[in-house]
Amino acid sequence: MADRNSRTGAAADAAPREKKESTAERHRRRDRFLRALNEARAIRNQVRPQRTRSARMRQAIHMRTFGW
Repeated sequence: MADRNSRTGAAADAAPREKKESTAERHRRRDRFLRALNEARAIRNQVRPQRTRSARMRQAIHMRTFGW
């Protein structure tokens, strides 16, 4: 019976590649994610303007009462 912790097949090949991911690639993935997140927020704000206004007001109150 094989040891459960040993890696075989595709899992063994994938591990070294994950370690070699460049900083530039990580930044590209992060930028892509943040663009999609901002786009989703913009669409949500267009669809639900009242919720957006409420969130803006809550944020303003929070910033006024925040202890600098």
